[in-house]
Amino acid sequence: MDAYLARVAEAAGGVERATLEVFLGLLKDAYRHGHTIFVLGNGGSAANASHFAQDLAKGTLRDLRQPRRFRALALTDNVSFITALANDEGYEAIFEQQLRTFAQPGDLVLAISCSGNSGNVIRAVEYANAHGMTTIGVTAGNGGRLRHLAKHVVVVPSTDVGLAEAVHSILFHMVVTSLRDWVQALGE
Repeated sequence: MDAYLARVAEAAGGVERATLEVFLGLLKDAYRHGHTIFVLGNGGSAANASHFAQDLAKGTLRDLRQPRRFRALALTDNVSFITALANDEGYEAIFEQQLRTFAQPGDLVLAISCSGNSGNVIRAVEYANAHGMTTIGVTAGNGGRLRHLAKHVVVVPSTDVGLAEAVHSILFHMVVTSLRDWVQALGE
């Protein structure tokens, strides 16, 4: 156990702080301008996407009567739409087609992929980049194609997928806590 916890701490500590500051700033900008934050990923990253979107939408609130909120949706959660798209258009279309339906220029697309090479994630980021959205890749190891395609990246320096997913979750919780404190300081 101690060895694993040390590896988690080392990987979390290896994330470039400047990229986390940019990430936090982009989320604050989305809030200020009322843009929607779309979060996506596959497998464990899909679970992190769902959890992070929920935490942004609800976990940043100090009071459920709060009128102003983060507009966040996980593109991993609409099973009927995902399976219809996968069946009719192919699995690589599931996120891009949802962006075509719901997203607007100025929105933020947060793509989570440990390998950075998932076809459906890459296709969604390409679409978002071409249609005036801000893209953030949250990845691991060498970051794959996502590292070079997303406008902004946060990279966990580990090739161990389970470890990277755990650190992604830690980082997302840290960001949500910071945003909750920030929103409270705004008095909203």
